[in-house]
Amino acid sequence: MQDSSANLTEYKLPRQLSQFQQKMYEHLIRWKWTHITREPGVFRDREYDAILPDSLAKQYPVIFEPIRQSLKEYQEGEHRFRPHKYFNHMASSQAANINLFLPVLFHKNASKILGAVKPDFKRLATDKLYNGFYLEYFDKDNRLNDKTKTTGTDSDIAIAYYNSSDSLCLWLIEHKLTEKEFTTCGGAKSKGNKAKENCGKSFGEILNNSQLCYYQYKKEYSYWDITRQNLDFFRNPPDGPCPFRGGMNQLWRNQLMALAIEKGPQPYSQVFFSVVRHPENEALNGTLDEYRKFCGNNPKFSVFTSQDILDAAKKHGDKELNQWIDWYQALYNLK
Repeated sequence: MQDSSANLTEYKLPRQLSQFQQKMYEHLIRWKWTHITREPGVFRDREYDAILPDSLAKQYPVIFEPIRQSLKEYQEGEHRFRPHKYFNHMASSQAANINLFLPVLFHKNASKILGAVKPDFKRLATDKLYNGFYLEYFDKDNRLNDKTKTTGTDSDIAIAYYNSSDSLCLWLIEHKLTEKEFTTCGGAKSKGNKAKENCGKSFGEILNNSQLCYYQYKKEYSYWDITRQNLDFFRNPPDGPCPFRGGMNQLWRNQLMALAIEKGPQPYSQVFFSVVRHPENEALNGTLDEYRKFCGNNPKFSVFTSQDILDAAKKHGDKELNQWIDWYQALYNLK
């Protein structure tokens, strides 16, 4: 348990939080105490103030109230997603993603709002996916050959849209709230990897002999095959060991999914991948900068913040949108 000396309030928190995480957790806990309950949740037999109690979990109390019924209806259909283990944590990035996009996607001005963030976005393709979007999207054709019932690559949300040329496009988005880093390589840590020294090989060495990689020789994933087919995208590999051991791993896999879908027998003429983050979460900047350099600042990859979405929505002066904006900013400590 950590003590916050700033306001003399004691919070039941995990240890080793960054300064930003500490600030956000304390804010989210105070919001929870004010708007939901003071009862802590339990994880591994320990109480935590930022977790909701099991008695409230199925009520979606961390979801914006006007979209709760729509989310429940979504979960009853073929596009339903599996909530993360920490969905009922106040700092759930999955819940924050839903709170950021669904109020926009269900609004009449969705295309204009999203178009302000993504300039080629002409109109939402409501005739595709589920009203134009898909939560926890994955490639049903499994081109990466990594999808099982419990593992595999997915994006927090996919949005189908028509661009300025009326071509159908797909926008994959990964959302980050308080995370210090993107998901790192599972193969580099796996007990089944008996050749971890190969993780020290360079990008070029592994590219020339992908059997060096656990993902290839053990799992038979298609990551390196797709990478090899898209060297015009991965044009500036860094020196040193495999660049995908750390946080770039998640970016790489999502990008590979986008590239594979675009080149495959799908209806999408172009597929883009973006990261959206909390504007104060600067811990991700190092990995994002490295990845952009690796990709030669290719426009198929972009980064924006949750505040960018809110600012675009504010311009419409809509009462319904303003209610959501005020709620979202209060919950996630945005100004």
